[in-house]
Amino acid sequence: MLAGIVADKLKIILNPYGGRLPTAAKISLVEQGLQRAKLDYHLEVTARPGHGIELARQAACDGWRIVVAAGGDGMVSEVANGLLQAAGDGEAGILGIIPIGTANDLADKLNIPFDVTLACQRVAAGVTRLIDVGMVNGYYFVNNSAVGLEPLVTMAHDRMRWVRGNGRYILAALQVLSRAKPWLMRISWGNSTFEGPINLVSVGNSNRTGGSFYMTPQAQPDDGLLDFLYATGLSKWQMLRLLPQTFTGRHIKHPQVVYRQTTELSITAFSPTPIQADGEIIAAEALEIHYQLNPHKLRVIV
Repeated sequence: MLAGIVADKLKIILNPYGGRLPTAAKISLVEQGLQRAKLDYHLEVTARPGHGIELARQAACDGWRIVVAAGGDGMVSEVANGLLQAAGDGEAGILGIIPIGTANDLADKLNIPFDVTLACQRVAAGVTRLIDVGMVNGYYFVNNSAVGLEPLVTMAHDRMRWVRGNGRYILAALQVLSRAKPWLMRISWGNSTFEGPINLVSVGNSNRTGGSFYMTPQAQPDDGLLDFLYATGLSKWQMLRLLPQTFTGRHIKHPQVVYRQTTELSITAFSPTPIQADGEIIAAEALEIHYQLNPHKLRVIV
């Protein structure tokens, strides 16, 4: 538990986009929760993608001990990146989470309440947990990253502004699966290598992504390992049949799905693939992708 956390003034970084509420309603809801929890705070609102990284990094450099992400997994990821970038090889600032996004996958895994008032009370209580942090091509992620099919789903999801809630991810997945083709890739980890047609590679620091998809169902955010899977040579019909199994994690039993754990993973794609990290596209076209784990790197209020 953090001694004196209620006495600390907190930096709150709020994402006004996404989720189910308009901006003014989000700000009001979060401020009411903070005030009910008797927390002293300074709130900033992001203006563009990536702005949360800048604000969190500056907050850490200015001496703020605790920075709270008010938003979904993308906002949590941005604030985490800002804190970790500011820390370098040192100890990063403490991350708080008020989950007001669409999926809120990491908050769910860490048992952080989705009710804003209760989440603010958790921040006030100050109980923390050290979690691992993944890195892909120099970008930190706290929940999930992927190449191949999964980032295409993310891109389709981002275009479907007229659809609300987690159903948007499912609709995007159906749209992409109906036309996706495999990539030729080489995947290397430990003493193992696979080269062949790959539909997707999903790397998890936690178990769920997109609010519904348990892509790496056995992943734990503090076990010192990255869980990953790759699907090889699946037809679009096989992928469509496999999709419902990702809602429970049963897809990892499919004979063309390989599930492993590692601390480091390298991928060579022989044609460009996008990369997503925590639901954000960090590269539209990549050929060389490198993953590594930073164990017990970030302290999170739970």
